Amino acid sequence: MIIPASFDIQGHRGCRGLLPENTIAAFTKALLMGVTTLEFDLVISKDKQVVVSHDTFFHHEITMMVDGEDVTESNEHQFNLYKMNYADIKEIDVGMKRHPRFNSQVKVPAVKPLLKELIETSERLSSKILFNAEIKSTVEGDGIDHPQIAEFCDLVIAQIKKAHLTNRFTIQSFDTRALEYMHKMYPEIKLSYLVETKGTLEKHLKALTFTPTIYSPDYTLLTKKDVDTAHKSGIRVIPWTVNTKEEIETLIKMGVDGIITDYPNLFFE
Repeated sequence: MIIPASFDIQGHRGCRGLLPENTIAAFTKALLMGVTTLEFDLVISKDKQVVVSHDTFFHHEITMMVDGEDVTESNEHQFNLYKMNYADIKEIDVGMKRHPRFNSQVKVPAVKPLLKELIETSERLSSKILFNAEIKSTVEGDGIDHPQIAEFCDLVIAQIKKAHLTNRFTIQSFDTRALEYMHKMYPEIKLSYLVETKGTLEKHLKALTFTPTIYSPDYTLLTKKDVDTAHKSGIRVIPWTVNTKEEIETLIKMGVDGIITDYPNLFFE
């Protein structure tokens, strides 16, 4: 596999295919492996802590409750992180349950970390690593699963600024409201537009009032024309989630600027 010199290798949720997602263990392994960017997700707790988590609740696929209560697909939304203080969130294990879709995942005791913990760990290992953080918000979730958009974004940016890392952070989201707010209030932050619906680059970008730094679609939706059009507009293209060498090689030939993958080891084996 020939990798362009400036290619951005992003470890999805750390390295979800190898270790439990969005945990310090997964981020540490991805860093030591040599990724250029850590990709992860952010939610907010009841006490306004910025927590690294893909879901706004404890997902049944990864959660083991301390009291033995079973988290199921039917009741998982009852374990809403926005209705829990972080002191309670950090008591729940999300690393030891066997994942039904990632059989090679090594199981380790782990909890959902705070963003500041992720930053502290990463900075101890590398002063060059980049961060790609997703704002996990929806219109339906406003005030229920997360704060209103302005407060959500402000809480995240406060942590990034406190760590003096605005130049190394990209904020990504499917929620155009979050991107628009970030663009207006924090123009120094790079923004990535996540896309999971069919359509051309031009069609998708009509949803925004500005040109994002990065266009990040589901890789199965991406075409060579989209890549070329994006580059002509000065937009980088980083698709998700690409998990085989064959797919990675196809996308590199297509001209993408990076890859988000659950298996960053594919680049280093």
